[in-house]
Amino acid sequence: MSKVSLPASNAFCPQCLFMYGTYKEDKTPNYGLFCWATYCYDESFKFVACIGEDKITRDRIRATGIFSASVVSKSLLPYADFFGNNSGYEIDKSKIIESVSGAVLDVPVPRDGVWSFELEVDKTLRLDADGKSEIYICHIKNVLADERLADDSLSFEERLKIADPIVTMSQKYFSVDKNPNGEWGKWKSL
Repeated sequence: MSKVSLPASNAFCPQCLFMYGTYKEDKTPNYGLFCWATYCYDESFKFVACIGEDKITRDRIRATGIFSASVVSKSLLPYADFFGNNSGYEIDKSKIIESVSGAVLDVPVPRDGVWSFELEVDKTLRLDADGKSEIYICHIKNVLADERLADDSLSFEERLKIADPIVTMSQKYFSVDKNPNGEWGKWKSL
């Protein structure tokens, strides 16, 4: 197979989509669409989020140290896309989607969200001299989930169908295939 060098890109690196929720100073909910997120283990399982530009979400995370991160399901995708393509500085997003308060932290979560983390920032890593780009390593204080996702009588594939998460690659949205390709450590040796 021939190889060529290309510019740095995440074109073939699937990323899960999240709607981050914060309350503005007037207690109205604000959401943004983010995909620069992952997990780490630092004395406990933690959520890692990166925000690299001016956003109300980032302003409010800095002010309060808390936010929600809700997995974007196919049913939430129209809202998430709108939130990600419209600045909260210019548009009031508070009435676009129905929200409920978190069970542990004072953060908004979408009422119809299937899997939402309630997060408290533990560490902040500043990435640029201008103070625009930051990584937040967060304690997961609670997970609010559709009760069907806690039903262990359902297979993971059945629960995945309920969650119906959306991923992004190369500025396109994709549904997750519900057909597994195998399990960790179960592949035949090479």
